[in-house]
Amino acid sequence: MLDTVPARPAGLAARFTRVLFSPWSRLSLLMVLLAAAAACVLLFEPQRLLQDGWPRQLTGAFAVVAFTVAYGLCTVAFVPRPLLNLAAGALFGSQLGLVGALGGTVVGAGVSFGLGRVLGQDALRPLLRGRWLKAADGQLSRHGFRSMLAARLFPGVPFWAANYCASVSRMRWAPFLLATALGSIPNTAAYVVAGARASAPTSPAFLIAMGFIAVTGLAGALVAWFKRHKWSPPREH
Repeated sequence: MLDTVPARPAGLAARFTRVLFSPWSRLSLLMVLLAAAAACVLLFEPQRLLQDGWPRQLTGAFAVVAFTVAYGLCTVAFVPRPLLNLAAGALFGSQLGLVGALGGTVVGAGVSFGLGRVLGQDALRPLLRGRWLKAADGQLSRHGFRSMLAARLFPGVPFWAANYCASVSRMRWAPFLLATALGSIPNTAAYVVAGARASAPTSPAFLIAMGFIAVTGLAGALVAWFKRHKWSPPREH
């Protein structure tokens, strides 16, 4: 007589698996990972690179690669990119610093996009009921490349917010990463040059870089103000 396997343990295992991999469980895991990353930033203080410099044992191309990876992970943990861009210029100069900063930007954006897509999309998409949320989702889903390119060109959109908004939408990987790489070049280059020339604040390169940063910041603020007033709902009388 053949032994039969009880159905109850199998049913409990299947139920546990469904709960473990449910959209809200994955979203909770994403929140835990981001909180842990932010805690690591507070503990290790990567901004000290501007004061202490890069470790001496890391030199050459390996140092740039290591900085690129560290840059990407720091952006996932909400470290401001302008600070990292300044550090890239101060540590490696204008050319290698720009390579490391742009590489880190793409790495960080890709990691954030992947985390949001795998762990957060299924839970958050059903919540897109508001007018602004639906409009943002539709824009990113239908016109992903040009929307993300504009978000990267104007500094008014937080880097992490653009990453996770794109991950919740139906935007594809290739347009997201390409728009991130191209759109991040101008502002990243300006900050890297400013970091590389910080020891000579009266040099033309430093003044041009700071002027570009100021102009793009003002342009971003004006665009945000215009969008806010254009889409604000009418007041009831």
